[in-house]
Amino acid sequence: MATGGGNQMISVHPDELKFIFELEKQSFCDLKALNNTEHHVAFKVKTTSPKKYFVRPNTGVIQPWDSCVIRVTLQAQHEAPLHMQCKDKFLLQSAIVLPNTDVDELPPDTFNKDSGETIEECKLRVVYIPPTTAQGNLEDKALENSTQSSDANLDMMKKRPKNNLGFSLMFAGFVGLIGFMVGFFLNHLLSSPPTTE
Repeated sequence: MATGGGNQMISVHPDELKFIFELEKQSFCDLKALNNTEHHVAFKVKTTSPKKYFVRPNTGVIQPWDSCVIRVTLQAQHEAPLHMQCKDKFLLQSAIVLPNTDVDELPPDTFNKDSGETIEECKLRVVYIPPTTAQGNLEDKALENSTQSSDANLDMMKKRPKNNLGFSLMFAGFVGLIGFMVGFFLNHLLSSPPTTE
């Protein structure tokens, strides 16, 4: 029996279902099922706890080399499992079907091992993540992003040429004013008529 990736008809990513577990709240996990063959492949998702989870679609047909997203929703739970350990498991069965087979037209024995057809199975385990851990990871990422952003701004400021244009203009104006005043004073002094006795 295959688990996760590998060379089977359908590969599933991720290879385990991770749910952020909060009491009285639903949580979901998306699985991507990829058909690795040139055939039409039908799939069916089963779980050991069908009342706890809502799977859409739970049966389908994937075109050759195509993929499908399966959303698994954990229903709101009224009590947490001991140590957040979950023993629930999922099984994705796959079988080659005739081209253009509609999901509603799948023979009832499509996933029956006794039918003689090749049926592959991929087991997926369930992992519950406490909301604090998930929140912590999000906060770490946010902090990391803001730190990177601050570093980038600092680098930009270091690389930017110093903008001394304002100071240069003020200095030139000041020097010009002094020059003008000195010139005016000298001009006035030299042009004044000599005093006669």
